[in-house]
Amino acid sequence: MGRIAAAGASLVFVLILLIGGGTIAVVQAVFGSSGGSANCAPAVATATSAAGYGPQEMTNAATIVAVGKRMNVPEQGWVIAITTAITESQLHNLDHGDQDSVGLFQQRPSQGWGTVAQIMDPAYSSEQFYRHLLASPNWQTMPVAEAAQTVQRSGFPDRYATNEQTARQILGAVQGATCSTSDATPIPVTGPAKIVIDAARSQLGVTYAWGGGTATGPSRGIRDGGVADQHGDYTKIGFDCSGLTLFAYAQAGISLPHQSGGQFNVGTRIPRSAGLAVLNPADLVFYSPETIHHVGIYLGNGQMINAYESGTVVRVQPVDLSEYAGAVRILQ
Repeated sequence: MGRIAAAGASLVFVLILLIGGGTIAVVQAVFGSSGGSANCAPAVATATSAAGYGPQEMTNAATIVAVGKRMNVPEQGWVIAITTAITESQLHNLDHGDQDSVGLFQQRPSQGWGTVAQIMDPAYSSEQFYRHLLASPNWQTMPVAEAAQTVQRSGFPDRYATNEQTARQILGAVQGATCSTSDATPIPVTGPAKIVIDAARSQLGVTYAWGGGTATGPSRGIRDGGVADQHGDYTKIGFDCSGLTLFAYAQAGISLPHQSGGQFNVGTRIPRSAGLAVLNPADLVFYSPETIHHVGIYLGNGQMINAYESGTVVRVQPVDLSEYAGAVRILQ
């Protein structure tokens, strides 16, 4: 309990500021910045309210994020945890529930989650949720709702999916960003393109790992003798840029090489001079000041989803026109 108590104490300062009307800058200063949030874009937002939730609920959400960050859980795990807490308790630290369930996640003392006093500590209950999540095989490749159900084993598993977008909005506010559905699916997408984009989006928040990614999901990174090694990518499970695109297209039954330059030579080339307006969702977009060095999946409205570089996570961000080298259309 000593480590958990210390973690709870370390949160006191930031939570007081949150309750007192702290700004995004305060939250970022304490939690740090991931270089991009799960499907979010910087905007004006307060850390004391989001999606109709007030200061106390946002404080609990901030605790969930802080514990996840301390445990090195990828951002996708934070989304799963907040989705679960919204579904189970509306982010209230309840002292009652079904049978003997209590707390943010409605964990049950009789099922080995801890004592009532322990579970009523948001830092403790968050850590227990993450420990069960991390112990679940392949949780990073599961849809959010499925991962939540794997931990919770609820009698009402369909409830979780309805709260995923709200969880992303709350996470965005805690991190200093605002999320919207337009970031997730900027324009209507159907067919194979939807399969590709949905597959990529299912990996939001997964750690970047150079050389990581297979047709079945994230994998251990490899050494590069340089920057990736400095970030310890060879110890991480995740994706690099072409590993993410390889995975996403594999879900639509299409095999791609695990190298951005190789992917640039597949399909129909769309020149840089044609601009972004001619691109379709799921087109591959490439960066190159000289040689091709990066690839992402176009979403529409100038947005792409990608695994950008060591030290970041899979995220949605605008296409950088200063590096944009053109696109490739694989789905005709």
